[in-house]
Amino acid sequence: MQIGAITGYVDLAQIILYMFWLFFAGIIFYLVLENHREGYPMESEGPPGSATVTGWPIPAPKTFKLASGKEVTVPELHRPEPPQNTRRDGGSYGNPYIPTGDLMTSGVGAGAYTMRADVPDMDLHGHPIIRPLRVLAGFDVSKNDTDPRGLPVMGTDNKVAGKVVDMWVDTCEMMFRFVEVELNAENGGRRVLLPVPFARIKRDSVKAHSIYAAQFAKVPATKSPDQVTLLEEEKISAYYGGGTLYADPMRAEPLL
Repeated sequence: MQIGAITGYVDLAQIILYMFWLFFAGIIFYLVLENHREGYPMESEGPPGSATVTGWPIPAPKTFKLASGKEVTVPELHRPEPPQNTRRDGGSYGNPYIPTGDLMTSGVGAGAYTMRADVPDMDLHGHPIIRPLRVLAGFDVSKNDTDPRGLPVMGTDNKVAGKVVDMWVDTCEMMFRFVEVELNAENGGRRVLLPVPFARIKRDSVKAHSIYAAQFAKVPATKSPDQVTLLEEEKISAYYGGGTLYADPMRAEPLL
């Protein structure tokens, strides 16, 4: 027999190859197992009361301790769900769902959002990442850009909804995330946030290109005047996102 041979048919190189195959198969199984911590168990598309779809393989729940002192367990077997303001278009399980009630806040379709934690996103020092300029030192609008503070805010109908009173900056990404708008008295007079991607900042005005001026009155509010939670970010962005389709009934109609 040659050097390294154990028997006439098995040698050391062959055993190492088999060990690598077992190791590689174990890695694949582990990655598939851990990948099922998010999004499971799923809800069945069948009628109410149907068994949940758990998939294979589902790992045992694991609890993670966060820096804030709170704990998160995944898979989350009893996770909160957004309100189901929908109805099925027809009797078949394959038919689409149609939002009901207030389409802008239904939480489905173009205005869908996920139930993120209702706490601000924190940096490594324990401070909220997104904050208005009025509470930050060393941050300001670049002199090369238009400072929108004080400019009127208009909807897609070119009517004035309010004026810009501040800008909210992401202190980690060094970019503006929200425009803070103080609404006119006829729109409620409160302050709401307008995501920068939905705003067109011009030299003489700021225009929201998804909702009308009167619809600013129903923009989801924040619990704190100087902080925005992850869940509030979702709901605010979803409101303007829903406006791209639901702000005007004609937007949901076919072009031809």
